[in-house]
Amino acid sequence: PPNCQNNDGELVRFENRSSQTAKSAAGMAKNDDNGQPVIYRFSYERSPAALQNFIDLHECAHHQTGDIDLPHPPRNSPAHMMNESIADCIATLRIRDETEDGASRINEAAQALTAAMEIVGFPKLTIDSRISNINNCRLKDLSAADFIDGVLVHRGLK
Repeated sequence: PPNCQNNDGELVRFENRSSQTAKSAAGMAKNDDNGQPVIYRFSYERSPAALQNFIDLHECAHHQTGDIDLPHPPRNSPAHMMNESIADCIATLRIRDETEDGASRINEAAQALTAAMEIVGFPKLTIDSRISNINNCRLKDLSAADFIDGVLVHRGLK
């Protein structure tokens, strides 16, 4: 797993879980029963490495931006979708800047993400919007750390 610390500087633990029903890899960022930051990785063996890495970084972003410490917005609400877009953007920036041939790795992740979302049954418009956000984020003229700082300042967490 990649290096991941939450917005308080605590190391985030990654824990693998298997799921008999998962059609592709999935992740979940939360605090465990002891209040420690964790990312649960579900059925990673069912998806390519590029998507696994993207999911890890996306879930890490939820910890980095303080999403885990804030009330979770209603599913598919504008606030929820914004949190997801921000996490995708941070994952994209990290891949771009931290991975050799980041552009190719982002393309691989986006293709695998598209396929996984299609399998699960997401509408084409939702998939296209997410991929568009990823492609726009890769062109941003700032680092993931600067982007995260901006989110934390906007949220009053820094």
